Amino acid sequence: MSSTTDRQSSLPRWSVQDVHESFDSRSFSDSMERAGANVARLEALFETHNIRSIDPHTPTTQDGAAADEVIQAFNHTVDEQDILISYIYATVSTDSRHEQAQGLLSEMEDLDARISPLLARLADWVASLDSHALKEVSLEAREHLGPLLRLQDRAIHQMSEAEEGLYAELGTTGSSAWGRLQSDLTSQLSIDVHLPSGSASMPMAAVRGLATDSNVEVRKAAYEAEMRAWPQVAVACAAAMNSIKGEANTVNKRRQWKAPIDASLYSNSVSPATFSAMQSAINDSLPDFRRWMRVKAQLHGDKNGLSWWNLFAPLSVSPGAISWDEGISLVKDAFASYSDRLAHLVDRSIDEQWLDAEPREGKTGGAFCMSFVDDRSLVLLNWSGSVDSAQTTAHELGHAYHNTQLAHRTPLQKRLPMALAETASIFCETLVVEDGLSRMQGDERLALLDVNLIGASQVVVDIHSRYLFETEVFARRQRRTLGVSEFNEIMLQAQADAYGDGLDLSTRHPHMWVLKPHYYGSHFYNWPYTYGLLFGLGLYAKYQSNPDHFRENYDTVLSRAGMDTAEELGQAFGIDVTDTAFWTSSLDVLRARMIDYEKLAQKHL
Repeated sequence: MSSTTDRQSSLPRWSVQDVHESFDSRSFSDSMERAGANVARLEALFETHNIRSIDPHTPTTQDGAAADEVIQAFNHTVDEQDILISYIYATVSTDSRHEQAQGLLSEMEDLDARISPLLARLADWVASLDSHALKEVSLEAREHLGPLLRLQDRAIHQMSEAEEGLYAELGTTGSSAWGRLQSDLTSQLSIDVHLPSGSASMPMAAVRGLATDSNVEVRKAAYEAEMRAWPQVAVACAAAMNSIKGEANTVNKRRQWKAPIDASLYSNSVSPATFSAMQSAINDSLPDFRRWMRVKAQLHGDKNGLSWWNLFAPLSVSPGAISWDEGISLVKDAFASYSDRLAHLVDRSIDEQWLDAEPREGKTGGAFCMSFVDDRSLVLLNWSGSVDSAQTTAHELGHAYHNTQLAHRTPLQKRLPMALAETASIFCETLVVEDGLSRMQGDERLALLDVNLIGASQVVVDIHSRYLFETEVFARRQRRTLGVSEFNEIMLQAQADAYGDGLDLSTRHPHMWVLKPHYYGSHFYNWPYTYGLLFGLGLYAKYQSNPDHFRENYDTVLSRAGMDTAEELGQAFGIDVTDTAFWTSSLDVLRARMIDYEKLAQKHL
């Protein structure tokens, strides 16, 4: 094991200088100019071909030629724009105080706001002609049938062309700006943490990282610091939340969505029947998670359910902190058990500097992966030296692997719904878990099960609380604005409903709504993670039953994740996602791990 100093000093930072040396370089300024010119040409092309809602008719060869030209131009414009956004965001996400980067990101958001109404117009145009009919006269329509059918469905829920254009334009000074405010406030916030070794001022990403510390006094001190810190920005974040959810309610009504969740289901290519089946299975599983939490609580000396500061607590039998090199080796070895190609991705991510793992002031918390150039990704981590950090690394590299399979697809073909975007990441994370469990017995096995079930409970139980919270916020926001205390109250109730007696309810975290960026971006952002976890566990079962056949089809199916619905993607693997039994079987994998955990824990109780 390595010291904290060693771990921190060896953590990688990503590099994007091979694309542009700096924001002041000629290549970057040329790319920015070209991006603006591309959007202007695309707007002109849409006018030339009258791409908007028109009188329905059987598509002509002229319509086919227009479709070919417009789709090609759209893909080219978005492709170049996405690279620029990723390049700029690489700085914004690691240094939120970089004013030049923030300004450039705003410029790109303005350009993106001009793209959004064009996509709405394309949806109206395609709906007027019918996608299936259009593909008979257009090669591009044939190649993009899945995405065009989704656009056709979207047309039903669009406002007028003028309204969609105005909404997109105002979005940069509306919800996007409010979301950026929340990100800036929370990423720049620091607080004194009263540690056993003495008080120290720490950025919130580092404070949150202490939740996995082996010392309960450190974890509790971090929790208490959070209770002092988040109220400092809560009023501003409440204003942001009210504005974002109020805007969403207004737009959802005009787009004729019956409920806010319906828009989320559409954007994730998941049917109401599939979502209902999953939710039913989740509700049935909550007593099992609560029973496991009570066992974990006993291991940590909690008498009334698990204390919040012990939710991520490692067991006393857990291995100490691991170095970055040890963590990345665990990931690579697990990936190698599946394929050399997947293992090679780990080497590429290091050699080509895809990774930024060091927690530091001004850096976005959590972890994410974003596509960059060709089949290359950028992966942000906040390495804490825990086994959980290694699992997170595997998860994000799973996204990176998915991106390699999507690289040959066009922007329209690879607009991944969140629910389907988690397919590869959860599968890769499961590889790491199962590789470890196959080699471990006794306390070592108990420790790994602990890490895995902590993660699973967050994705199933805590995300369920976030779903309950957001549902209630949307309902109340239809009537009035909400204050900080009301947001806190809704969050506390949601946590009580989800965690039940598995949690010491006197230690709930009322400020979770302040710090989670997901509430300030896409609405109902979180439930697709639950979908991804359970779908990924189902996929792993398919892999185990016939590894060779699975490997033959896996990459192809991944490459189609932006082109097929959730139901179609499931069918490609022989899975019926509308059947509650499938989701129950995936949760049964977790139930078996809980039973294993409880048996192994007995000697410590």
